[in-house]
Amino acid sequence: MESALRLRGVTKTFGTTRAVDHLDLDVPRGATYGFIGPSGAGKTTCIRMIMSILFPDSGELSVLGRSSALEAKDRIGYLPEERGVYRKMRVGDFLTYIAQLKGVPEQDASARASRLLGQLALGDVLRKRCEDMSKGMLQRVQFVAAIINEPELLILDEPFSGLDPVSVRLLKQIIADEHRRGATILFSTHVMAHAEELCQHIVMIHQGRKVLDEPMAGLRRQYDTRVIRFEPLDAAASLSPLRLLPGVEAIDTTDEGCTIRLSEGRDPADAMRLIAATIAPARVELARVRLEDVFIRLVTDGGRADEAEKALRANLQGLATEGMAV
Repeated sequence: MESALRLRGVTKTFGTTRAVDHLDLDVPRGATYGFIGPSGAGKTTCIRMIMSILFPDSGELSVLGRSSALEAKDRIGYLPEERGVYRKMRVGDFLTYIAQLKGVPEQDASARASRLLGQLALGDVLRKRCEDMSKGMLQRVQFVAAIINEPELLILDEPFSGLDPVSVRLLKQIIADEHRRGATILFSTHVMAHAEELCQHIVMIHQGRKVLDEPMAGLRRQYDTRVIRFEPLDAAASLSPLRLLPGVEAIDTTDEGCTIRLSEGRDPADAMRLIAATIAPARVELARVRLEDVFIRLVTDGGRADEAEKALRANLQGLATEGMAV
């Protein structure tokens, strides 16, 4: 399949810091790729090189079949991590201007702006000046600017940062619409729950190096967490009998019941049948792998580097809270 993005050996350094280290990446046309890792991993630097804002020290890249994004700028939509609009302009004029810069006729640009603003609950802001709007509203306006030209390639760098849960949900719906339209989407985030929900394929980087490049479906099969979530039918039931079941390695209580970790090699299906036969269940299910868990496994030498794991968990603290909020 033809690549929308192709990077080979791309490297970028700032002084003594190597922000991106010999990165290879292929993003097929029409795919949705999650580009993830903790803050400072090199994601934004890589995106800036893709967009020809920065240039690599070595390596080569192509964007929509061209050697530079500048040669395909009308076919690209980009939402940078640093937000920015022309604050003195009215919203409708700003969006129409951006669209015309990308080759969209004025009449089409105006109609698209009205439609997209309406989808983002901003249908009444066309005549407002950008400087009179809140930060969250301006972020939604800039998202519209990124997609108003119906791009073939859409690059989103932390698109949900600072947004309320309702706005996040609206943006997710439009991102899904853009994918259905046929756009290739590169979605950069440190909130891995967002990537799990939106992306078909996951690329993880850590300290500038790629540590994972896998389809999301294959990732779940490859990294078996061997964890079962259990909620008893009787909330007052003692969970102690579960500790005696064969193959049960550890049990952690939760507000609803418990999580049960199985020993390596134990068949989860057999374990779930035994659990259900021991205590009547309201819910028993195999926990899906979390990207946070996979990332920590990959960068902490199988989980043995306790201090490194603590540092990474601190860096990824926003995962749980932001993931639950949306």
